[in-house]
Amino acid sequence: MAGRWMDLGALNARGLPGADALGVAIERMVTGIASSVESERGLAARLNYLTKTDAGYEAMDRAGIHVSPRTLMAWLAEERIPNKANRSRLDAAYWDLRRRNVAADLKKRLNNHGRGTRVEINPVDQTRVEGRHQRDLSSRSLNVRGVWDRAVDAWMNEDVDELDAVWDDIIEDLGSEYDAYSNVSSIGWAA
Repeated sequence: MAGRWMDLGALNARGLPGADALGVAIERMVTGIASSVESERGLAARLNYLTKTDAGYEAMDRAGIHVSPRTLMAWLAEERIPNKANRSRLDAAYWDLRRRNVAADLKKRLNNHGRGTRVEINPVDQTRVEGRHQRDLSSRSLNVRGVWDRAVDAWMNEDVDELDAVWDDIIEDLGSEYDAYSNVSSIGWAA
């Protein structure tokens, strides 16, 4: 629902669709191993995390890692190092599993026992827009309730349409100015 902001860059305003900003903000909440998969420590940590549960093996399968048990054991024992493509797949599998493992916690934190989460919405950046075309927009803050399960599920499933629908539900609470926040420079919260 971009309304008047459908052609965002026409007057040099910069931003991104609110649904994308929502996905980025949820993604920022997912933390994990800081060491690169290219380092010994990072590779060992990812292999350890992925081989502890059946879900880890499923994540490796989804990422396209199809090696023999012998090869996997050699990786774990640090006798052999996966090739670059498999290291990349291991990293993808790690983050896939990490997202799946933290999704329930994200929902719990964002729902906050039914109290919701206070969200700050920063409008599009209009610094490059000619003065006569600029709109008077300020950062808005509102308490968001009742949409977090849908938002996290849409983020997990990479369902852009559902994230867009969730964003529309959020900005409707802004009243008559909601359309001005269909595109934003960023959103954030402390959850």
